[in-house]
Amino acid sequence: MIEILRHRNFRHLFLAQVVALVGTGLATVALALLAYDLAGDRAGAVLGTALAIKMAVYVVISPLAGALVTPRHRKRVLVVFDLIRVVMVLALPFVTEIWQVYLLIALLQTASAGFTPLFQSVIPEILTDERDYTRALSLSRLAYDLESLLSPALAAVLLMVISFHGLFAGTAVGFVLSALLVLGSTLPEPITVRANDTPYARALRGMRIYLHTPRLRALLALNLVAAAGGAMVFVNTIVIMRSTMGGSEQDVAWALAAFGGGSMLAAVLLPGLLDRQHDRRIMLSAGMVMVLGLAATAAVWLFQHWNWWVLAIAWIVLGIAYAGLITPGGRLLRRSASSADLPLLFAAQFSLVHAGWMVAYPLAGWLGEAAGFGTALIALCALAALGLVAAWLAWPAEDPVVLAHRHDDLPADHPHLLEHFADADALRHAHPYTIDDLHPRWPA
Repeated sequence: MIEILRHRNFRHLFLAQVVALVGTGLATVALALLAYDLAGDRAGAVLGTALAIKMAVYVVISPLAGALVTPRHRKRVLVVFDLIRVVMVLALPFVTEIWQVYLLIALLQTASAGFTPLFQSVIPEILTDERDYTRALSLSRLAYDLESLLSPALAAVLLMVISFHGLFAGTAVGFVLSALLVLGSTLPEPITVRANDTPYARALRGMRIYLHTPRLRALLALNLVAAAGGAMVFVNTIVIMRSTMGGSEQDVAWALAAFGGGSMLAAVLLPGLLDRQHDRRIMLSAGMVMVLGLAATAAVWLFQHWNWWVLAIAWIVLGIAYAGLITPGGRLLRRSASSADLPLLFAAQFSLVHAGWMVAYPLAGWLGEAAGFGTALIALCALAALGLVAAWLAWPAEDPVVLAHRHDDLPADHPHLLEHFADADALRHAHPYTIDDLHPRWPA
C-alpha cells in the first residue's frame, strides 16, 4: 500500500489530505465539547442539527461547485477553499450562541463541499492503474481514520494542557498546510469540456450517470447503511460518555478513537480482500455487520449491560463495517464514467450520499434526546437494514465492466459502431459501459 507514495503528485495530495484531516479531527472533538458547553445534556440534539446543516450544504453545494469549476482552475480553487476553511474555523472559538455555531458550520462546510469531491476526482487521473488506485483508496481511508483515531488521541493529550477552544487553532494549521501542499503539486492536464456545456447541464449529467448506473444506486443505498452507524457514533458519543457514564473530555476522545481504530483495521485489510473478492460481496458483507452491530448494541443498551469496554467493542465493530462500506466506493465510481465525467460523478456522489446523513444525523440526535439511546439505536438499525436490502436488490450479482449491447438508433457506419467493430446486421458490440450521450440507459 505504501509503495504508491512513490508517485510525487499523489504523495503531495495525500499529505495535504492527512494534515487537513488531522485538523478536522481536532475540530470534531472541539465542536462536540463546544456543543456540550453551550447546551449541556441537549448537546446531542445540537450536534445532530449542526451536522444535518453540514449534510444539507453538501447535498446542495457540491454538484454546483463540481459543475462551476473548470478543470484548468482546479488547483487554484482547492487552495481558495482551504483558506476559506481557515477563516471559518478560527471564528468558532468566539461563538457564544448556538445559532452562531449553526451559521459558521454552514459556511465552513460550503467550502468543504466544494473542496472534497474536486480533490477526490483528481486522484484517479493521477493513478491510472486500478491496482494502484485501490491502494490509494485504502490509504485515503486510513487518512480519514486519522480524524476518528489519531486526532481524538491527540486531542486527549492537548486537552491536558489547553482548553478545547485551542483545538480549533490546530484545525486552522492543518488547512494552511493543506493549501501549501496543493500548491506544490502538479495536477493532470485539463480535461476537454464540451463548449456548449452549461454548469447546470454538467451538474445534471453527473446526477444522471449516477442514478442510471445500477452499481452506483447500490453504492448510494450502502452509504445510507454507513450513515446509520456513523451518525450514532458521531452525534451521541459525547452525551453517552459525559452525561450517562460520567466520563471526562479525554474519555470522549478515546471513545471516538475506538471507532477510528476499527475503521483503520478494515482499511489495512481491504486491498488484499479486494484483489481476491468482488466489491459487491465485501460491501454487502460490511453492511450486514453494520446492521447486526447496531442491533446488538441496542440490545445491550436496553438490557442495561453498558460500560466503557462494551462501548469500545461496539464502536470498533461499527468502525470496521463503516470502512468496508465506504472505502471501495471510489473503485465503483471510476469504472462508471469517462475521465471527462469523473469530477461530475464524484460531485454527484458527494451530494447524494450525504442526503442519507441528513436523515441519520437528526434521527440519532433528536430521537436520542426525546426517546432515549435505545430507541435511537433501533431506529438507526432499521434504517441500515432498509439500505442493505435496497443495495442487494439494486446491484446485479454479475456486474461486468464490459457489456454487450446494441444501438438500433444509430446507422451502421456511425463512428462509435465502427470503433468497436459492431456486427453490421445486429449493430451489436461490447465495450466498457458507462452512461453518456450515446448510452443514456443501462442495458437490460
